[in-house]
Amino acid sequence: MAPVYSDLTPLGSEALDFKLLGIDGKTYKWNDFRSARACVIAFICNHCPYVIAIQGRLNTLAQEYGSRGVQVIAINSNDAIRYPEDCFEAMQVRSQEQGFVFPYLWDETQEVARAYGAVCTPEFYLYSSQDQGEGEKDRKWFLKYKGRLDDHWKDEKAVTRRELAMALDDVLEGREPLFEQKPAMGCSIKWKRDAS
Repeated sequence: MAPVYSDLTPLGSEALDFKLLGIDGKTYKWNDFRSARACVIAFICNHCPYVIAIQGRLNTLAQEYGSRGVQVIAINSNDAIRYPEDCFEAMQVRSQEQGFVFPYLWDETQEVARAYGAVCTPEFYLYSSQDQGEGEKDRKWFLKYKGRLDDHWKDEKAVTRRELAMALDDVLEGREPLFEQKPAMGCSIKWKRDAS
């Protein structure tokens, strides 16, 4: 199957709110992560070989940057009826097997993926915030990076550019990521057949 490439979402776009069930049984909203210095939203799933190839690297990045105030949030939006390996229970198993250190959320209605313009797995969005005068509760979050994790999805040993990490370093130092941002590549999000 031919890979799907992510669309270009304009940098500077504001993050959209969501309310999703996590594999721990808790409901998460964007506002729950307002104390972070930066947030990464990763659209992933269980069965996609592109995701399977990078899931360990994503977990490592979440551990590495978590100590620097970065919050990674993973979202699975695939149709679990046609792809039962992406169902909620399977998400719980995968998270436990891999020791995920980030929330793994279920976008059962697929509304969040559609709102964000996600088209493939894995696909990464990096947001940083700006105070709007009143502190954390008034922060607005803006897109600083959208694309791939690094420059070699299949083989971690062949990676020469950790592009999401590069963007995180820039954002944490107060800089705009100015390098060319390459689109994410992976499996298409498995949309529900009755969705418009």
